[in-house]
Amino acid sequence: MSRFSVFCVAVAMYGWLGLTAGLAQVNVLTQHNDNFRTGQNISETVLTPANVNTGSFGKLFSQTVDGAIYAQPLYMSGVNIPSQGVHNVVYVATENASVYAFDADNNQGANANPLWTASFTDPAMGITAVPSSDEGCGDIAPEIGITGTPVIDPSTNTLYVVANTKENGTYVQRLHALDVTTGAEKFGGPVQIQATYGGQTFNALVENQRPGLLLQAGVVYIAWASHCDFGPFTGWLMAYDPRALTRIHLWTVTTNYGYGGVWMGGTGLAGDGQGNIFFATGNGTFDADSGGSNYGDSILKMGMATGRTKSTVSRKFRVKDYFTPENQNFLNENDTDLGSGGVILLPPQPGTSNRLLVQSGKEGTIFLANRDNLGHYNPNSNNNLQTLYLTVGGIYGAPAYWNSTVYFWGVEDYLKAFSITNGMLSTAPVDSGSVVIGYPTTTPAVSANGNTNGIVWGIDASAYSTGGPAVLRAFDAVSLGNELYDSNQNSARDNPGGAVQFTVPTIVNGKVYVGTASMLSVYGLLNN
Repeated sequence: MSRFSVFCVAVAMYGWLGLTAGLAQVNVLTQHNDNFRTGQNISETVLTPANVNTGSFGKLFSQTVDGAIYAQPLYMSGVNIPSQGVHNVVYVATENASVYAFDADNNQGANANPLWTASFTDPAMGITAVPSSDEGCGDIAPEIGITGTPVIDPSTNTLYVVANTKENGTYVQRLHALDVTTGAEKFGGPVQIQATYGGQTFNALVENQRPGLLLQAGVVYIAWASHCDFGPFTGWLMAYDPRALTRIHLWTVTTNYGYGGVWMGGTGLAGDGQGNIFFATGNGTFDADSGGSNYGDSILKMGMATGRTKSTVSRKFRVKDYFTPENQNFLNENDTDLGSGGVILLPPQPGTSNRLLVQSGKEGTIFLANRDNLGHYNPNSNNNLQTLYLTVGGIYGAPAYWNSTVYFWGVEDYLKAFSITNGMLSTAPVDSGSVVIGYPTTTPAVSANGNTNGIVWGIDASAYSTGGPAVLRAFDAVSLGNELYDSNQNSARDNPGGAVQFTVPTIVNGKVYVGTASMLSVYGLLNN
């Protein structure tokens, strides 16, 4: 089977990218494009290495918003907006606890304004986003509202998002279910997130809802970590019924506030389409190998176990498998989090029956594992399929996948490509770029037309700490030394706005959507 055929089979099996009937346009409804978190769009027919250059490609327009955009913009085509007609829509969430719906193609005429806006604040009533000074952490500033990327259910036209607010001195997090056509609340929402588990109580000020939400098999999954490692905290995982908005179950990474969080640089919880979810934890106590319930600095495979009493059926989280590096204690004691990086699941690979996942964290060691046998923990050696020690700069997000290649871009490092042959990664990069960027580096994304015209995109946010601009960069996916475009080449025209940490571009239907500190910027072919 050709690599392109493998892609097509995987798309059919897992529904990575929705195609709208008639328009045949791609939708991006979840973080990093699909539940596998591959970051690839293999149905991009407009943008190619030949036309992505500063002469023919650049910023088309921007839309101003009320706060920083940490969440990845989402895209849905052919949305019928009441009294405004059918639009391709880009959805943007901000740290001022607002969600915007913009026309995705232009800002002309009536499209100069949002199609709708949903704000979860009301300053006149004492309801605001959470000031960063209340948290005492400057990682997300000046306010904390919506950080994790929402998820859209196209079967019900519903966008799910978690917002954090301060309400007359009380801190609250809520799960909202919004109508994608109007922004109105659905299903009796929102619902306040409250939980107690194993003696731990959910703290809406301390808990950082950073990872992208996951919608899989009729369940919405949400995870949390902390701000600046400030405790006491633990990583929470919760499952909600998407229509009743009732919590199905909850779980914590560590017991007794053991400091194990789910950050992943905003990467979404990964789902395999068979009811399993995968994620990485950072920091925290680990004792699962000796019968304990603490999973600090580990990769976990979670499922839902079904139980029955005489009158009810219950569903509970169950750790089905895990992998923990041999140096877990060192990682924890030195704040070298495994879970700074997200997990991506790979599609079926020629030459192996193993179903694979890839992950890397602050240490820059790459782990390749079999999703059906992650390897658990061995203090003397790693039991995963492959460990590439200290191979890339520290990862604060996720790699991207395309065409049997995994692309990493670590801190103070080059963009690097590792090939996959017979189910194993190349032990060294098969290709490297020529541009080094600093913290927090970038989560790359790939656009391609099947197995041709591959472009690796990334947002260079290294100027975020000084209030400098983000830089959109694009590289030829088969020759990373060839930087096709960056927004600094014509900064007067193409400056996207102030840099924001851990942001991910959305590339879809000939355009690139970039979230910044105060605006959404849209790029495409200049004379198209």
